[in-house]
Amino acid sequence: MSAEKKYKDLSSAGLDAKLPQIDWFKNFHKNYKITIVIPEYTSVCPKTGNPDFGTITIEYQPKDRIIELKSLKEYIFAYRNLGIFYENAVNRILKDIVKNIKPVWIKVKGEFTPRGGIHSIIEATWPEKIK
Repeated sequence: MSAEKKYKDLSSAGLDAKLPQIDWFKNFHKNYKITIVIPEYTSVCPKTGNPDFGTITIEYQPKDRIIELKSLKEYIFAYRNLGIFYENAVNRILKDIVKNIKPVWIKVKGEFTPRGGIHSIIEATWPEKIK
């Protein structure tokens, strides 16, 4: 069985799941960066059903809106029982924040606890810069 067929049904797991909205409040300042570190990220591997753990770091320059942290916490906690691959989680978080907050720029980094001796770090940026 090819890898494509093996993961076809799982590759988009979690991308369309309904998650809590990320709220915001008005920004009154310019030219500064906000860094948010979430050391207790958890989700579920859609292939094995095992829990995944990691740290999500969000760095962004706000434009008109700032992320409201309680809603972000509830949004991140919603991943706890969600079957989603690391790559999809990081890119989904980026997409949802961009949609609601509309920052000048943003980087979302997921640093996941090693499994089987493999340590994964996933980064996604907007506007797209990584090549």
